[in-house]
Amino acid sequence: MSVARESGDRAQELRDKARHMTEAAERTTDPEQRQRLQEKARKLQEQSEQQGKMGGGNIRPPK
Repeated sequence: MSVARESGDRAQELRDKARHMTEAAERTTDPEQRQRLQEKARKLQEQSEQQGKMGGGNIRPPK
């Protein structure tokens, strides 16, 4: 597997985790827990963007 492919796979994993964190934040009733989950999701999303840049390719379809 190429480095770009591995980076793309890792970026996708991070985006999936971020999405799950966001969904969990939407379900929780505890405001502090919601904030923690949203922050974790944001950090994971940032990591996925960095990982995608390292792969050298566009890993998301254009908007």
